[in-house]
Amino acid sequence: MAGRGALMGSALTFAAFWGHSAAGFLYAALAIWVFHQYGGRSRQRLAMIAALALTAFWGIATIIGGSSSTLASTGETLRNLGWLGFLFALLQNGEGNEHPRTIRMLYGALLLALLMQPFIDFVLLSLVPDSALASAAAAKTVQMLRMIFAIGAIVLVHNLYTVSAPEARWGISLPMAALAATWMYDLNLYTIGYLSGSWPGEFIAMRGFIMTLLVPVFALATRRNSSWRLRLSRSVTFQSVSLLAIGAYLLVMVLLATALQLVGGSYVRMAQITLIFAMSLAAMLIVPSGKFRAWLNVVIAKNFFQHRYDYRAEWMRFAETIGFPSDAAPFHERVVKSLADIFDSPAGLLLTRDNESRLVLQARWNWPTADIPTYAGNSQTVPFFEQTGHIVLMDSVRDGADDKVDERAIPQWLYEETRAWAIIPLVHFGRLAGIAVLAKPPIKRGLDWEDLDMMRVVGRQLASYLAEATSQEALTENRQFEQFNRRFAFVMHDIKNLVSQLSILARNAEKHADKPAFQADMIETLQNSVGKMNDLLARLSQHSQTRHSAIEPIDVEKTVSSVIHGKRLIYPIETDFSPDMFAMADAGRVETILNHLVQNAIDATEDGTPIRISVSRQDDWVAIRVSDKGSGMTESFVANQLFKPFESTKSGGFGIGAYEARALAQSLGGQLHVDSRIGKGTRMTLLLPVAQRPTDIDEIDKAA
Repeated sequence: MAGRGALMGSALTFAAFWGHSAAGFLYAALAIWVFHQYGGRSRQRLAMIAALALTAFWGIATIIGGSSSTLASTGETLRNLGWLGFLFALLQNGEGNEHPRTIRMLYGALLLALLMQPFIDFVLLSLVPDSALASAAAAKTVQMLRMIFAIGAIVLVHNLYTVSAPEARWGISLPMAALAATWMYDLNLYTIGYLSGSWPGEFIAMRGFIMTLLVPVFALATRRNSSWRLRLSRSVTFQSVSLLAIGAYLLVMVLLATALQLVGGSYVRMAQITLIFAMSLAAMLIVPSGKFRAWLNVVIAKNFFQHRYDYRAEWMRFAETIGFPSDAAPFHERVVKSLADIFDSPAGLLLTRDNESRLVLQARWNWPTADIPTYAGNSQTVPFFEQTGHIVLMDSVRDGADDKVDERAIPQWLYEETRAWAIIPLVHFGRLAGIAVLAKPPIKRGLDWEDLDMMRVVGRQLASYLAEATSQEALTENRQFEQFNRRFAFVMHDIKNLVSQLSILARNAEKHADKPAFQADMIETLQNSVGKMNDLLARLSQHSQTRHSAIEPIDVEKTVSSVIHGKRLIYPIETDFSPDMFAMADAGRVETILNHLVQNAIDATEDGTPIRISVSRQDDWVAIRVSDKGSGMTESFVANQLFKPFESTKSGGFGIGAYEARALAQSLGGQLHVDSRIGKGTRMTLLLPVAQRPTDIDEIDKAA
């Protein structure tokens, strides 16, 4: 067993020596070849040459001093530092290099983790007298630092590849993959060592061979002609900064715990547990905080980007809020929310103009405590904002620092409302559509030129939406009036018919008032007229909806007779019915059609000549004909004017009856035909689809 262990140790030593030797030789050769082949054409090439040379130094240092020596540790730190510089050079070649100082901050935590390793090896150990305890604590701390660096470096590689331009990914994919493999191997090595408390010999021995296998990948990457252009992403930056914050948090926790262990004492374990618990609790309270996230967003936008806003993302969110709401919030509340979201405002108000151009509260979002009067502005508010379009910061107005604002244009309630932050006029083509009032954001901030430009652009867009909404409301109101006018026109036509019937009834009453039969019929006619008038008044209501009965087989003779019964007291009518005529129709609509046709025939016949109503079969139709010998109509009038509303040949006519009669006939699947001659009269033919005699009527006849 001892021999097998010795043999295994000898094999690991052999693999470690030749693996790191090959890595040192090949990376040195590759660095020299790249330098001679390409020279210093770009910072990226120089950074890669330096990284290759430092990797070669690491391999040689490991052979000379051993894998656990300070020299090897220093070589590994320099190797990682070289590749971190290469990644930084890649980023500098792309967009986002307007702020090199702030970009360096993004890499600061990883750089700090690297520099802390030799600091612990050379400085910290010399300050602590207990060398054994210090060595153990230093080893644990260095392992933790290397784990943190490996994790951060892997995420950094992933993010840089993700945000690179599509045309540049072909050129950077190979070095990114090689670096990810390098640091992934290191992460596994140090994780196992940290958890097990001892160095895994197999992993250490094979590091040289793993790095040697990556040499062809780096060699092929140097031959690819690529611009290596990267574009910095806000979301990736937020993730990276968050990662660095987490890394810094873990680093501080490890350093404090290590310091407590070095100090020693009876309660060191309890102190470490208390420290970890307290820091974890603080992290859970701070990190989810909306105020903390708002602060972090402000810091990132201010320090890492040339522009404060990611305009594409903001505009997509704006369009999503306005056009495709995820909730059922009313339109005007969405207007306030879309504006407030851009500037991290937690609440907002929307004031719009009423019919008398006075500002009134239209909507409030997350601001129930704002005490707003009925008329939210004064006489100078609308003219000031309409003419100047000035964006007002209430803190500046309260301090007297805004010399462009007319303080008389700001209503008193805004001075008293301490949450009021910014007043944004919404101007559309020189007319003030409304005013948005935003509440103070969680993090106090001023407004620079970019904020003001953003507010103006979004304000103009929202003003156009408000103007469109106002126009839509006006159009809807006009349509309601149009519908009312249409209903009123039909009602007036029916009232005219009732007046005509009652007038004839009054004239006939002078001749037949003493006859009991006439008196009974007159009372029935008056009752029917009163009922029809009440129905007409109900039709004028905005809540009235026209409802028709279902289409079913009807007895045509019975339906026509009910119409004739209502007209017999006012005018003579002759009938000619074919027996057993049934049609697919709605009796109520048929009666309305016949009332129009019969009344028009009566009005057109001034000499008292009877009108004639006949019912017969015509192919697949039931034909109901209403004929008169009155004045008649010209062919041109029948073709061009008869069925148009408000066109009539009668004095005082509305031109509605024929129009409604044809519309109702078409709704029944029927037709309305006209045959008219000047001086000879008119015949109106209503065609309805024929129907079979219902079986229930046959059963009633048999029972009778």
